[in-house]
Amino acid sequence: MPKTIYRPEYAVLVELVREMRLEAGLTQTDVSTQLGVTQSHLSDVERGTRRLDLIELRDIAGVCGVSLVDAVSEFEARLKKKRVSTKR
Repeated sequence: MPKTIYRPEYAVLVELVREMRLEAGLTQTDVSTQLGVTQSHLSDVERGTRRLDLIELRDIAGVCGVSLVDAVSEFEARLKKKRVSTKR
């Protein structure tokens, strides 16, 4: 099984993270400052070169004003829309 960051589902996830931030009207610097990480860390997450775990997703979503449940629901909806298989 390929590493998570190379799977199609991960591309959908990082796209969602970026869109949540943009819809909240926040820059990468805004979010990274609130999270206590560098802007380059968040940039790596949004480019898909740094693996995002569930806790980090929850933190980023919270800064963007989105609950983890809503973020995951949107992620699943996007997978379904793009017909990305979640079966491994």
